[in-house]
Amino acid sequence: MSVHDHHGMGYRGRPQATFGGAVAAWGRWVASLVWNLEHSFERARADARPEEDTRVRIFLIMAAFCAVFACLALGAAHAALLAPARGTGAGFHPGALTRADLVDRNGQLLATNITHYGLYIDPREVWDIPAAKAQLRRAIPRISAKRLDKVMSGERRLIALNGLTPSERRAVHALALGGVTFEPEDRRVYPLGTSAVHLIGRSDTGGEGVAGAELAFDKEIRAAGAAGEDFQLSIDLRVQGVVENELAIAAEEHQAKGAIAVVADVHTGEILAMASWPTYDANRRNAAPEEALLNRVTSAHYEMGSVFKSFTVAAGIDTGRADMNTLFDASQALQIGNRRITDYHATNKVLTLEEVYLHSSNIGTSRLAVEMGGDVMRDYFRRLGLLDAAPIELKESASPPKVRKWDDSTLASLSFGYGIMVTPIQYVSAYGALVNGGRYVPPTLRKGGRPNAQARPVVSAETSATMIELMRRNVARGSGRFADAPGLRMGGKTGSANKLVNGRYDPRTAVGTFAGVFPADGPVDAKRYTVFVLMDEPGVYPRTGGYVAAPAVGRIANRIAGFLGVERKADRWSTALGEKIPEFQDVEGDGR
Repeated sequence: MSVHDHHGMGYRGRPQATFGGAVAAWGRWVASLVWNLEHSFERARADARPEEDTRVRIFLIMAAFCAVFACLALGAAHAALLAPARGTGAGFHPGALTRADLVDRNGQLLATNITHYGLYIDPREVWDIPAAKAQLRRAIPRISAKRLDKVMSGERRLIALNGLTPSERRAVHALALGGVTFEPEDRRVYPLGTSAVHLIGRSDTGGEGVAGAELAFDKEIRAAGAAGEDFQLSIDLRVQGVVENELAIAAEEHQAKGAIAVVADVHTGEILAMASWPTYDANRRNAAPEEALLNRVTSAHYEMGSVFKSFTVAAGIDTGRADMNTLFDASQALQIGNRRITDYHATNKVLTLEEVYLHSSNIGTSRLAVEMGGDVMRDYFRRLGLLDAAPIELKESASPPKVRKWDDSTLASLSFGYGIMVTPIQYVSAYGALVNGGRYVPPTLRKGGRPNAQARPVVSAETSATMIELMRRNVARGSGRFADAPGLRMGGKTGSANKLVNGRYDPRTAVGTFAGVFPADGPVDAKRYTVFVLMDEPGVYPRTGGYVAAPAVGRIANRIAGFLGVERKADRWSTALGEKIPEFQDVEGDGR
């Protein structure tokens, strides 16, 4: 067989039928058919049957129409049965957003998509421009006169206004103006306005998440939208509403520059409420002042003062360096190099570890931290997540400034919350590890907690139980008494700190904090929640955490307990249910 013969054979030696040959044969058949039809008149006249010419032409026309209608029917059937589902009803349009509705843990709406309209004007088709301008201004008062003049004086079709609501569109449509048309555009709207605005975040006009949960869960929100499902967050709108209400009241009462509140489930890490004050309307972000846009919970760093004593005391107990009866000499100031450490309200006596905590003694915790040493303190702070950005899903979670050295002077400062700046969400997560049995659980905005999250051990369950009891005593007998709430067995720790301004601590600026937990009784794995409040630069005295933050924590816990299913009952430290919390002399020991 020649090479030419070999290439002319197909599989197993059979000649291959070429595609070109088949097309040519089909073309010859069609040409023959057309030629026969075209010359049918001549044949009919030759056979003395001219009426067949009319029948042939009618047949050709009918065949053409049938072919056209068959194509249209097939296209319609394909669109109806096989095209992907994108929406229903007359309101659907190709540019519709596919973002899912955001809802809270109980299914309450946080964010959704609503169809708005763009108003377009072609001045070449407007009959009476002055009259059209006047009518449009009456129908939509918010339309810019300057923009309207520019569009009307142009020579092509331009957009005059974005975001017309359906009612505004109907008002303009009723004017029956020539040259005025509409194009649908989907917009993300936030029906709760200012509520949970920093947590929810926002998306842009193209449907891309750009901040908050909208950015953090962008792909999942899109996937849920495509599947026709909602996307659920961990927050509880009932708890969120209480937190925002009480935080705003406290911030205004104390004339604070800013304020923060967080409620979290200590076992799952779920954030049930997150508030940053001042706030703004998510639907009018461009009109918001700059200071309102910052999510202070995740992005602002603070030296928080004596709330850090909980970490120092927990580390001391967990390492075996101290117990509740260990004595610390606070009868006089502690001298470290040329630095002199004092107590805010000096007791001038030797204190047990319990008394160090209840009296918030800087001297006592400084002695404990120096005794433990830099390696131990750094290890506990690392495990508590205080040296790295909080691993919450929000992209705004900021890394803290690094602690540069761990010498005795620094350890003393760290022991009572100076020399280290953290975000509130970092603190809340670390605090939760002290009261949930000793495990650091990553904070999350997912309902049910973060899947496959690995909780890491920080302190023993016995240390956690001791800290819960100590926090309860601090509210019952120590500096946190204003945080107590009838029957809820509140525990917690106060904190205050002056702010660093131009390299020096300015006594005119302060931060007041209270970290609370309830119920502070029962086994370590019992249902338990943290409530954290921080007042940034309160403007009226006293400015300590026991006065500016603790009462707000107590009121929040009192109002949300029913939502969370926390039973009210008395313990050995409780006053009678409903009894007014007594006034007391603040003995909080915060200071440098």
